[in-house]
Amino acid sequence: MSKNFIFSSESVGEGHPDKVSDYISDSVLDACLQNDARSRVACETLVKSNCVTIAGEITTDSEFDYEKVVRQAIRDIGYVNDDDVFHADKVFITNQLTAQSSDISQGVTAAAAEGKETDGQGAGDQGIMFGYACDETEELMPAPIMFAHRILRRMAEIRHAGVEAKWLRPDCKSQVALRYEEGKMAGIENVVVSTQHAESATHSQIKDFVISEVIKPALPANMLSDATEYLVNPTGRFVTGGPQGDSGLTGRKIIVDTYGGWGRHGGGAFSGKDPSKVDRSAAYMCRWVAKNVVAAGLASKVELQLAYAIGHPRPTSITVDTFGTGQCSDEQIEAAVKQVFGFKPAEIVEQLDLLRPIYRSTTNYGHFGKADLPWEQISKVDALKAAIS
Repeated sequence: MSKNFIFSSESVGEGHPDKVSDYISDSVLDACLQNDARSRVACETLVKSNCVTIAGEITTDSEFDYEKVVRQAIRDIGYVNDDDVFHADKVFITNQLTAQSSDISQGVTAAAAEGKETDGQGAGDQGIMFGYACDETEELMPAPIMFAHRILRRMAEIRHAGVEAKWLRPDCKSQVALRYEEGKMAGIENVVVSTQHAESATHSQIKDFVISEVIKPALPANMLSDATEYLVNPTGRFVTGGPQGDSGLTGRKIIVDTYGGWGRHGGGAFSGKDPSKVDRSAAYMCRWVAKNVVAAGLASKVELQLAYAIGHPRPTSITVDTFGTGQCSDEQIEAAVKQVFGFKPAEIVEQLDLLRPIYRSTTNYGHFGKADLPWEQISKVDALKAAIS
């Protein structure tokens, strides 16, 4: 990529059909973990019109009302308006959850994976996972995706407060195009926002409000200029939205969930999966490692890749790439990472304290860049510096 370029990332709001599905799946996961930390959960959700289907494999000792959890999740999002076809109290719910396959369970839970009795819990599946961090923002995340998230988070705060812009509805999307010069952020080229709205709102009303009260307060003033273009509800109308307007499915927003296309993605979705699924837990681990490497000043940007085999406890590969920004060699950083962090699934769960009902808080506005999540803590900076020394 040249030093002068424009890069865009998008985010989607909590009322987007795919995010509705993600939030329901993570709500079910949290309900399982609430009273059974060893729950095995793989919950997928499909939403369309006034119907919700939950399906997958769950083994848990937690007892709860699945329908109540689903309806509460929809209520949290805000589909409670009288004119909502997809309404928390009116949707039809189909439950097609079954127990986890014993073939998968034996590889994950057995102390002896492939006969290695001391290695412990095996990975829940094969796959590759990536983690990324850079020094562009205070969250140590790529700026385009963080800017896109900030817009929709602010819009959600306004909508949930219910004081102004009562015409706002839950379904929305944002997109930010950021211009780079000599590899550094130089300005925002354009911002795209589409928001569902009540029939009564006019296009000019929506555009003026979104620009003045949502976009500009959410973004750095020094990145905006008179040349910045604002495209708000470009079609002119967005009344029919959410699951009424489109189907939604768990796991279809994996780029929104991670790095906005800036860092690579292994392909595995997060929501609805308990931490034995390395698609989720190892991706969180990769982010934790990457963030600590950058926070330690060892590189200005870094990407970590892990790979696993189902039932096998140790990663089949670990790779570090600092894209030429490292203060020492990538090999030295990789050796320090292996010394400081443990990468077996059981070690990941223990280090990040993942057997807790924390997953609904991850669903919206990215799984990374939120200060209160365990994989965002920069608690290994000193240990990494010492290992390098």
